[in-house]
Amino acid sequence: MADESKDTTHFGFQTVAKSDKAERVADVFHSVAAKYDLMNDLMSFGIHRIWKRFTIDCSGVRRGQRVLDLAGGTGDLTAKFSRLVGETGEVVLADINSSMLKVGREKLRNKGIIGNVSYVQANAEALPFPDNYFDCITIAFGLRNVTEKEKALASMFRVLKPGGRLLVLEFSKPLLEPLNKVYDAYSFHVLPRIGELVAKDAGSYRYLAESIRMHPDQETLRQMMADVGFENTHYHNLTGGIVALHRGFKF
Repeated sequence: MADESKDTTHFGFQTVAKSDKAERVADVFHSVAAKYDLMNDLMSFGIHRIWKRFTIDCSGVRRGQRVLDLAGGTGDLTAKFSRLVGETGEVVLADINSSMLKVGREKLRNKGIIGNVSYVQANAEALPFPDNYFDCITIAFGLRNVTEKEKALASMFRVLKPGGRLLVLEFSKPLLEPLNKVYDAYSFHVLPRIGELVAKDAGSYRYLAESIRMHPDQETLRQMMADVGFENTHYHNLTGGIVALHRGFKF
């Protein structure tokens, strides 16, 4: 892992100033936004849909509730939550990146999802919502791009209602070494090539692969959630630990 001080952090395998990371990540997602859904299907062979469905199933979201889909991107989870909460509920699709938010808004409106969804450009480290506001928060494949993850987790804890839950769906550490080796070969050789062919951007997909390797492993992230106040923190490994779903509650 790259060396970090109080003023630096990692951007993929590079060490950069913390003040620079958000802009660099923004450039990546401005570049990939238009092809994001297609690339997700190609990169994961469509399995990302199963991971997201499992997240929805574990959310416990019901009619009338208020949900934050943080780093919600193109709105896959928001679309499902919109149906679950119904007309009396509310879903906020929040993303720090304006290009991703625009793609998500257009996609959901094209599906006829209008009434109970709002869109907010927001930094996860300083969420612009009142204390104790949401029944459920999800962040899918977004936490690894956040500069200061502890700040973001604390911000999520603040805006959750007592009794609310956080679900973090993120790439993680494969459980078996042979799988790890295959995954590395795919991530660093095949993935940038797909990015070049489909999105005309090998560099951004190389960063995304590197950012996965720099993300905390399952137990480290579970402890980070507990350290900011979440209780009953636990995780489910999916697809051999390539992805993990972490869950924590605010009591």
